[in-house]
Amino acid sequence: MGERKPYPSDLSDEQWSLIEPVITAWKDRHRSVSGHQGTYDMREIVNAILYQGRTGCQWAYLPHDLPQKSATYYFAAWRDDGTDQVIHELLRCQVRERARRLEDPTLVVLDTQSVHVAAGVPATTSGHDPAKRVPGRKRGLVVDVLGLVITVVVLAASTHDNAAGTVLLDQVAEHTGGTVRKALVDQGFKNQVVVHGAGLGIDVEIVARSPQHKGFVPQPKRWRVEQTYGILILHRRLVRDYEHRPSSSASRVYWAMTHVMTRRLTGANAPTWRETQRVAA
Repeated sequence: MGERKPYPSDLSDEQWSLIEPVITAWKDRHRSVSGHQGTYDMREIVNAILYQGRTGCQWAYLPHDLPQKSATYYFAAWRDDGTDQVIHELLRCQVRERARRLEDPTLVVLDTQSVHVAAGVPATTSGHDPAKRVPGRKRGLVVDVLGLVITVVVLAASTHDNAAGTVLLDQVAEHTGGTVRKALVDQGFKNQVVVHGAGLGIDVEIVARSPQHKGFVPQPKRWRVEQTYGILILHRRLVRDYEHRPSSSASRVYWAMTHVMTRRLTGANAPTWRETQRVAA
């Protein structure tokens, strides 16, 4: 990276050191038969993925001083074998430890978000959300009380919140080893999710909105998932769903949160929208 001018989305030396062991171990397990080490440094591959996530550009529109075809290959490889989630989980545990909390939470918050899809996204993986009047896909998140993502699911927007909720609860039970005892959801989720959670040993509470409140009113603890959605939207690749595969959409969320957590762990501030606009001007 010393041969080019850094981009705001690039990992600093300190940030790269947080995930470098995982990437190096992966590279050691996937050595080329011919012994070829690749054209680009692995750090540059990660920088390219983060650049695209933050700016929302297409692979072919990545700057010429960042790897393009190589980044495409590694993004897909790490998506398919779960390396993106391994990195995310490593950082999540470190952030919780720094906050003096156990690695896995006892209380989580579930919510869904329907987003439009780009042209070319297969119709078989998208649908229409009649409640929110959004044609596209539905992202489901589970976060802890720090706003950290525990798990992600991406489904057609026509999928009812109950179906998304049961999938998310199954993933929570699998990923946290049974530490989660309570989950908060909004009124979009129904009794089916409550019953499913009970079967997993999770007390699902539907947090009802007070009829006296008008507009958006933050609800205790449950507001964390709204905050996380707001943070994710700062990554322009997530403003709309551009991915052909739902698994790629989920991977984008993990990479965005990885980017957020590397900054939290190193005390770095992400450039604001206004700052990037001034740079562009």
